[in-house]
Amino acid sequence: MPTRLIGARIKALREQRKLSQDDLARLFGFKDRQTVSAIETGERRVSAEELLTAVEKLGASLDYFTDPFLLVGEWRFSWRQCNVALERLNTFERVAGRWVAAHRILAPQVGRPASYLRQALKLTSKSSFEQAMAAGERFAADFDLGPVPAERLAEIMERKLGILVLMVDAIEGVSGAACRLPDLDAVLINRREAAGRRHFDLAHELFHILTWDTLPPEHVEEASERSQNRVEQLANNFASAVLMPAASLERFGEVEGDVVAWLNATADALAVTATALKWRLVALKRLDLAQATKIPDAALRNNGREVAGGEPPPLFSAPFMEVIALAIDEGQISARRAADVLDMTIDDLAELCATHGVETALDL
Repeated sequence: MPTRLIGARIKALREQRKLSQDDLARLFGFKDRQTVSAIETGERRVSAEELLTAVEKLGASLDYFTDPFLLVGEWRFSWRQCNVALERLNTFERVAGRWVAAHRILAPQVGRPASYLRQALKLTSKSSFEQAMAAGERFAADFDLGPVPAERLAEIMERKLGILVLMVDAIEGVSGAACRLPDLDAVLINRREAAGRRHFDLAHELFHILTWDTLPPEHVEEASERSQNRVEQLANNFASAVLMPAASLERFGEVEGDVVAWLNATADALAVTATALKWRLVALKRLDLAQATKIPDAALRNNGREVAGGEPPPLFSAPFMEVIALAIDEGQISARRAADVLDMTIDDLAELCATHGVETALDL
């Protein structure tokens, strides 16, 4: 791991500095670029002297090259956000990257390696919205998400698909993100969002994970259920079908009476947003488009409440905290180091483990 890690980070920094392999070979005093290529692919070890040369010549700290709890040069984030400055987003990305990196490093060490196989949807840029919805329906059925799919989706993603799901305290304007690593997929969700919004973002990011190779997402996307970007529209159609499959909607009968009240009550029962439900019904031709357009979004905000209700879920997730606790118990990481990576005190770490029902011999 250290050899591959250092090589990947040297390559990332070289590309960031817009240097060629020949340029880097001259900086290091190598005879040719083949040596640089071997270092970057992990085929050749970097000596202590060469590592110090990298620190000096490339202007990076030693931790940049050696700290395993960083994501550098081998990952891609796709952020779902609204009006967040890129500089703030990049700063938060570095923080979030430490959480993902911690799981990637520690999980295999405690006997929970990532799966060698990745699930994928058979969708491309030529796929229709109807095909995306059909894929969502099929996903809900194949994984037996039940009458309220939102309640089981995160568990299925983690336990069945091996996708790391983290509920986090994100910066203002960020609702979620998908992250792709060579050996791990992760989804981050802002736990301070309303429950329906969290669930929609989770299903939306699931689409990106399952279509990353054929429909790679943008680094930054606008958080909207009515996006104009085609990939995002496909993701929204998939997410709506996962959370609101036709079979789950059948038990609520026809849309009748006070339509706004019906939408808000049904959305509550399905743990989704009333706005997402409205457009899902339009797609299923169970609600007239003209009628739906006349319904003001304000009447559906927070499913008809003045403020969003309910407590946010605990930080991170139970499987994630299980890995952290096992790593501490087995001596793979100290409690202090783990708390530092998670940006909390040791007391907070112990309390979070207890909240998730995770046992640990944490020595305070």
